[in-house]
Amino acid sequence: MAATAPPAFLTRRDIDRIQLDALRSMLAEVLPRNPFYGPKLSAAGITADIASVSAFLDSAPLTRKQELVDDQTAHPPYGTNLTYALDRYTRYNQTSGTSGLPLRWLDTNESWDWMVGNWLEVYRASGVGPGARIFFAFSFGPFLGFWTAFEAGYRIGCLCIPGGGMSSPARLRAIFDNGCTVLCCTPTYAIRLGEVAIEEQVDLSDGPVKTIIVAGEPGAGIPATRNRMERLWPGAAIRDHHGMTEVGPVSYECPERAGVLHVIESSFVPEVIDPETGRRLCPGNLGELVLTNLGRRGSPLIRYRTGDLVEQSIDPVCACGRSDFALTGGILGRTDDMVVIRGVNVHATAVEGIVSRFGDVAEYRVEVSTAHALHEIALVVEPSTACADVDSLRHEIESALRVAFNLRVPVEIAPEGSLPRFEMKARRWIRRA
Repeated sequence: MAATAPPAFLTRRDIDRIQLDALRSMLAEVLPRNPFYGPKLSAAGITADIASVSAFLDSAPLTRKQELVDDQTAHPPYGTNLTYALDRYTRYNQTSGTSGLPLRWLDTNESWDWMVGNWLEVYRASGVGPGARIFFAFSFGPFLGFWTAFEAGYRIGCLCIPGGGMSSPARLRAIFDNGCTVLCCTPTYAIRLGEVAIEEQVDLSDGPVKTIIVAGEPGAGIPATRNRMERLWPGAAIRDHHGMTEVGPVSYECPERAGVLHVIESSFVPEVIDPETGRRLCPGNLGELVLTNLGRRGSPLIRYRTGDLVEQSIDPVCACGRSDFALTGGILGRTDDMVVIRGVNVHATAVEGIVSRFGDVAEYRVEVSTAHALHEIALVVEPSTACADVDSLRHEIESALRVAFNLRVPVEIAPEGSLPRFEMKARRWIRRA
């Protein structure tokens, strides 16, 4: 029998050509019609006949979230980043508001189709095809979340089962009753469902779920968190994905390298910049992800500072054969989730990576205080019901934090069931005056 030929992926030259054509086409629509970007780009000398993507990035100004917030405040309710008349728009979403006021976002049929197409890429890379049964443990509120994933699933012939408005035990029953082979949720909720399964004496190793696609927060890229999901869901492959309400579905996990995310470069122009200077960084350096979406013409984002901390892989071609922009370790943190404690940078993902190593932790919360003009940090931990020695757990976590950060981080024990659980983005960092 002849060997199966490896799949053909776009070369770097193909990607560059596709991006330039899409960028020119998008600018031809946006420049004369979009009140937010038209003047901004024209003032920078940008025209629709740009010579190259690199030349565009050298000239186009960055876009900050605060600009969009200010624009929507000055021009309620949707702001001026609308390329067409309002009657062209058919979809409404808004950001979760975890880092400030929520943004309202409108989409046309065309831009919605573009986002659904990106989710088709996520499914393809995750090995999800026709006949799969996908359970969405998602509230289906105004947050973009898995709305586009749901629609992409039925377009490829999957049975799509919404799990909004259900308790965790009810969701587990629905997964088993319907023979769901794929679960879509946040990393935090995948862990929570796994813990509920233990409480309900449900054996997940005998369950139907073979693939879990997680999104909404860093987690699958943190080895300890990923390992915890894998232990709770034996036999299920964890696949990471990330996106944002304001930019759409962005990436999928590399099929060959766990924890590596590929940006869908036929839909986005990605960059990594120094968060302080705005200077573009070479591969291998930690910086902030900047995205230009190429297909969301009705409400575009151009050189948008996402706030996500990433590191571009130094390999021009990945082990999987793809040349798309690769993020080593996925999303490594958020620029707004980092605090400086006595000269030490403490990132949320680093704290999670430590806490997740302790199986006796059911939930935790980080409290950041500025009572004395300097940042101070403390950890509140809720032990699991199986924890035999609470004092020992507290001391071990304090020791691990001290080794990692060379800081004394006090750990407080919370009563059972007192800390909140999360279906959507976990909000574990609390700032107090």
